[in-house]
This record gives sequence, structure tokens and C-alpha cells, in this order.
Amino acid sequence: MRLCDPMLVDLGQEFGVTTGEASAVIAAYAVSYGVLQIVYGPLGDRWGKLRVIGASSLVCLLISLLTALAPTLNGLVLARAAMGAAAAGIIPLAIAWVGDQVAYEQRQEALARLMGASITGMMMGQWFGGFATQHWGWRYAFVGVCLIFALALWRMWLHLKSQPRFVPPSNPLPMLQYWQHMARLLTQARVRWVLGAALAEGALVMGTLAFMPSRLVGHFGLTVAQAGGAMVLYGASGLLYSQLARQSLAILGEKGLAWCGGGLIVLGLSTLALADAPPLAVAACGFSGLGFYMMHNTLQTQGTQMAPQSRSMAVTLFACTLFFGQTIGVAVVASSLDAGWMRETLLFSALGVAVLCHVIARGGQGRVKTHSSTKPLG
Repeated sequence: MRLCDPMLVDLGQEFGVTTGEASAVIAAYAVSYGVLQIVYGPLGDRWGKLRVIGASSLVCLLISLLTALAPTLNGLVLARAAMGAAAAGIIPLAIAWVGDQVAYEQRQEALARLMGASITGMMMGQWFGGFATQHWGWRYAFVGVCLIFALALWRMWLHLKSQPRFVPPSNPLPMLQYWQHMARLLTQARVRWVLGAALAEGALVMGTLAFMPSRLVGHFGLTVAQAGGAMVLYGASGLLYSQLARQSLAILGEKGLAWCGGGLIVLGLSTLALADAPPLAVAACGFSGLGFYMMHNTLQTQGTQMAPQSRSMAVTLFACTLFFGQTIGVAVVASSLDAGWMRETLLFSALGVAVLCHVIARGGQGRVKTHSSTKPLG
């Protein structure tokens, strides 16, 4: 997901385009990842969430090989769009599966552990993307991804062999009715509120995140490998939170997590906008990472409960909206970067996050208090 972030400067140089234009590889991934959520939701219900995750991982392995061979920027953009479409069947279905298995009182902790696994992957992807680009060339980064997916597929296959045979629903919901039901969900005020917050988070935080390595290279003078290493601190801070989620939730509560998370993001973005010293920029990556995962975990937990009677569909909508927001954010920040307005854009994002964390904190008080019972593995 984050492998291409530290590559943008080098991709622009290799293909003769600006860094903002090279960011099309990130936008293509995000938009296809978001749109395909509406397909994987019903597939997970029909064939089993874990089996769809495995099939998606296999397709990701094959597409990674093709991506490493992309001859042009347009070819690379197309390959990343295909990768996003395939990868869309992994994390959201895993979140929905956790929602099926874990009661609400323990769900935020369980989701934080899942988030810790995904953070580790993104953290290593950002570091390896920069390291491989500087020392071997960006294509070798995708060869490395192939090996990781091969290992994940082997582990998934061993796990599925030990599970009871999945029995699909006797009367699966037709795709047209599925979309109609999804449209009815959007008439619920609570659903619209959570999705609106997810859209804003995707644009203000995830859209800006994609350009942090470029900011570190262009403004602070770090190398591509150093920028990728600095972004590891962003992920490491989130990983730290995932290990301390239970204690953090007990001390701060949902409202406190949203406020503290938003405050740390504001501090990090403001530092990246106004500071000139590289050590401050590296520290800002850590502040921003910890803050994002505190705030996002709170919003994500609310997303699993915004429509508990249709949780897979609700999580699908949540992920779709989040990555559509990222696509908007990437487009805006790319234009700002090429126009020389990156500092102003970072400050505007910080202001937006300050408003957003207040909205998320208020929304946590009105969540539905419906508890989830466990269901058979699927």
C-alpha cells in the first residue's frame, strides 16, 4: 500500500515528469482499492472472508511481478490500479471478520492488534521502497513484495486446511439487492456521519501522508533511503499504540484518544510545514504516526458499529469512503506540491484535522450500544 511513497522523486526523474504527476501511481491504487470494496463485501459473505482474502493475496502476487516489468509510467499506473483492486479484498474483510468474532467491548483492542500487523507491513514497505529505489532500482521493491505474498499465502493455506468446511448461505443476496441495501444504509444518519468523517480523514491525513517522503527529500535534504527510514518511525509509532491500545483506551476513553490523536497529527503537520531542521522533521513523522493511529482506530471502531446488522457492508462502505478521500487528498496535494504551496497545504491539513478530531470525539458518545455475538469462522 505505501511502497511507492518514497519512490515518487525517482519515478519523476526516470519517466521525465514532475513529482506531482508521478503521484498518479498512488492515486490509481487508492481509487481502485476504494471502489472495489463494493464487490468484495458480498463475495466475503458468499465464499467466506478468509478464503476471499487468500484469493486476493494470490492475485496480488501475480500483479507484483507484472508491476516490476512496467515499461512506462502509464503502465506502472495501470499495474498499481490493478494491485489496488486485488488488495481491496484483504484488510477490510479482515476487519469485518474481527467484527464477527469479537464483542464490542474487546473489539477496539482486537482491531488495534490487526492494525499493528498492517502497520508493520506499511512500515517495512515504506522503508524497503526507499532502500530498494536508492540502491537497486524501484523495480526490485516489487520483486520483494512477491516473496512476502508467497509466504503469506503459504501461511493462509495451512490455516484454512485446519478450519471447518465453509458452507455458503443457502439464499445469497443477489448483487443488485446488495447494492440496493447499501443505498438504504446511506439513508441512516449515523452511517452518513461516520462515512463523512472517514472521507475527511482520508483526504486530510492519508492524502498528505503520501507526500511526506517527498517533503523530507525536497525540503529537508534527506536521501530517498533516509526518507523511507524516517517514515518507518511513522509506522513504528502506530505499532507502539497497537501494543498499548488497551491501556490507552482505559486511561483516555474513545473521546480522549480522538483528541490526543488529532493533537499529535496537528503538531506533526505543523512541524513539517514550518521547521527547517531535519531532526525536527523526523520527529514530526513519529508524532503524526502515533496521532493518526490513535484517531483512526477510534473512528474505525465506530465504523464497525455504525450498522451492526450489516457489518460486512458497513465496513466495505467505510473503506471505500476512506480511500476515496485519500484519492481526493492526493490530487489536491500533488497540485499544491507542483505549484510550490506545500507549506500552506500542510498547515491547512493541520487545521482540518483539528476540526475532525473534535467531530470524532463527539461522535463516540453517540455510538450504538449493541454487542456482537461470535459467529462460525468464515
